[in-house]
Amino acid sequence: MKSTGIVRQVDELGRVVIPVELRRNFEISDNNSLEIYVEDDKIILKKYDPSCVFCNTADNIQTYKNKNICQSCLNELSKKGNKKEQNTKNLEFIS
Repeated sequence: MKSTGIVRQVDELGRVVIPVELRRNFEISDNNSLEIYVEDDKIILKKYDPSCVFCNTADNIQTYKNKNICQSCLNELSKKGNKKEQNTKNLEFIS
């Protein structure tokens, strides 16, 4: 881990200001979200990059019921749904 030499105090509400140089370097702008990780005795902030809940890709992400799903997985789920619907119709026809 690389030290920046920057020390910031936590205010009474638990907030820490991220210096503008770091925000520029990591392309963090107003209203961007950060993920918070804990590892041993470290708190790690990472710019939030939404990814698919199934394959973890970050390309062509869509949100469905508060879950991130890529177009590829969405297409695959759609095919499986259509297959299940077709199987149900076949069962009705046999009855």
